[in-house]
Amino acid sequence: MERTTLDLWVGAFVVGGLIALTILAFKVGNLGGYDGSETYSVSAEFDNIGGLKVKAPIKSSGVVVGRVADIQFDNGKFRARVEMRIGKQFQFPKDTSASILTSGLLGEQYIGLEAGGDEVNLKNGDKFKLTQSAMVLEQLIGQFLFSKASEDGDKKKSNGGDSKAVAQ
Repeated sequence: MERTTLDLWVGAFVVGGLIALTILAFKVGNLGGYDGSETYSVSAEFDNIGGLKVKAPIKSSGVVVGRVADIQFDNGKFRARVEMRIGKQFQFPKDTSASILTSGLLGEQYIGLEAGGDEVNLKNGDKFKLTQSAMVLEQLIGQFLFSKASEDGDKKKSNGGDSKAVAQ
């Protein structure tokens, strides 16, 4: 009798672990929030999308309002074109801006929508006019190092190029 109870508990633990792994797989694959409701399609062009991926969330005020449907490169403009599917229940003004943001310091990237004040709403096939590209950590570090190097160069020029004059 004791052996059967132990086997039952081990089986329940294994089934619980498999359910937890399935939920984790849906979260990692950005499939957890999909509800299959009706959507409309809008697009935006960005200079740099960073690590944005298809099925990445589109959020407004922290609420998921849609998903990235497709990402393509425009050979004529040399920009990334992002197709988005937004739930029909979420209506945004035509002058809404789209930015690529990051959850936390090194988290997943998503598109954040900042509603404008226009009286006319976006409809299927419209395009965002105001966009802000992703901030790439490597570029920010490079800009910081470049500005520090130019500051050091300016200090040496103002001291006459002689660092010993400051020490005396």
